[in-house]
Amino acid sequence: MTRLAAQHQAVNLAQGFPDFPAPQILKDAARDAIAADVNQYAITWGAKPFRDAITAKYKRTYGIELDPEREITVCCGSTEGMMASLMATLNPGDEVVIFEPHYENYGPDTLLSGAERKFVNLRPPDWRFDPQELRRAFSNKTKAIILCSPNNPTGRVFDRKELELIAQLCQEFDALAITDEIYEHILYDGVEHIPIMSLPGMRERTILVNSLSKTYAVTGWRVGWVLAAPDLTDSIRKVHDFLTVGAAAPLQEAGTVAMNLPEEYYANLARDYGERRDAMLQVLDETGFKPVRPQGAYYIMADISGFGYADDMAFARHLIEDLKVAAVPGSSFFENPAEGAHLIRFCFCKKYETLKVARERLQKI
Repeated sequence: MTRLAAQHQAVNLAQGFPDFPAPQILKDAARDAIAADVNQYAITWGAKPFRDAITAKYKRTYGIELDPEREITVCCGSTEGMMASLMATLNPGDEVVIFEPHYENYGPDTLLSGAERKFVNLRPPDWRFDPQELRRAFSNKTKAIILCSPNNPTGRVFDRKELELIAQLCQEFDALAITDEIYEHILYDGVEHIPIMSLPGMRERTILVNSLSKTYAVTGWRVGWVLAAPDLTDSIRKVHDFLTVGAAAPLQEAGTVAMNLPEEYYANLARDYGERRDAMLQVLDETGFKPVRPQGAYYIMADISGFGYADDMAFARHLIEDLKVAAVPGSSFFENPAEGAHLIRFCFCKKYETLKVARERLQKI
């Protein structure tokens, strides 16, 4: 969709990257590191100052105690972190539970690791799952469940009761929870993000994947990390080493600065994105969409049933070719495309000027 947006000179509300600058302090830190000749390999699993800073932040934010020498692996973004984690822990014949709709990478990641997928529906309008359906998805073949919260593409933030049920099933069936927490600080309406790793019984069976990308508006830096118990980390580090060797050394120096930003930064981040969310919701309401109000992340799923198009692909093509606005067809988030044929996803991590142009164009619908 980004390529099509460029081709048709469309406003890109498809791919989830900001079109505004990253924090100046991070850019300065990256430049300073390059100027100081931090240009060679860091330790494969991450430069020590960065791992120490990650350790301090998780202790400060969530009360999670980590050993930076044995429980942290710095990767080339959360994409590699998820791939390394699945390849390190899955074997042919294993099953992985995935909530649907889901971020597109989880399915291929699982298949590349040789495992099978079991899907559990998140149902609109509140994107909750059926506890009995989730239980039926677990079996003696279940090796892991992948959990993305705040969720891409729905914006759902799983609450404590839901997380406790997932934790109970993981312990009952001796399964791992592999969590994508990349949107952890983009939260609205007083909603709280709870890492499942912090719940009783989950410290040793959770693999937490995260990244600088979304929180600090540096999606192109490709610096992420994986947190896990020592035995899991040992395997993850081996896979990571042979996938990419290591993340960019000077950008890890900037990551150290990011981890030490004050709490005010995260409060401002959530407030600013909340204003963008509300502006985008208003646009969609005004123009005939049926958007679902997200609790976190920076996406809005909208129902397009009322527009009379055959499916989401036809509607997305109309948007991009005729109105010059790019969005993501909802079918791309489902194993069975028909289940998402009435949905489309917009991202709002854009400058207000960009959202204004999108509003003007969508009003022509």
